[in-house]
Amino acid sequence: QQLDALQALRQQVRRDLLAESRKHSERKLLRQIPSIGPIRAALLIALIQTPHRFRTKRQLWAYSGLAIETHDSAQYRYVAGQLQRSKKPQQLRGLNRNHNHDLKAIFKGAATKASSGAGPFHDFYEALLTKGMRPSMARLTLARKIAAITLIVWKKGAHFDAEQLKPQAA
Repeated sequence: QQLDALQALRQQVRRDLLAESRKHSERKLLRQIPSIGPIRAALLIALIQTPHRFRTKRQLWAYSGLAIETHDSAQYRYVAGQLQRSKKPQQLRGLNRNHNHDLKAIFKGAATKASSGAGPFHDFYEALLTKGMRPSMARLTLARKIAAITLIVWKKGAHFDAEQLKPQAA
């Protein structure tokens, strides 16, 4: 009985969410991105509200929990009375902990869906795997790519173009 009531409530909330998202013109832009369906588009609009909060894609990655945290200690040391930068590399600590969990779930879910189905994102994912990248890291890279494309499409009001998946020089 409780499960039936919850399922009915879930369907009602889903209808309300979709009805609310229809009021926003950005919904159509976001829906053009493969693996961003009606629910994900509605949740993105609700959670991000305006893409102009993020100046760069890296700020969106950090907010979404897709940014890598590093730790650096003892950057400089004294050698023969002179201050020199040490040659120790930065330590990677994993992904940042202070983030919006719902947004991370949206982008990771979209990456998982895109990596398993056919389309331009699947080709991008397969190209990463053929380069020797681990599947988990390839999905993270794909999630970042989806987040970056979402930001570009939403900010500029542009249409999704599969050419945006081409690797760019850093």
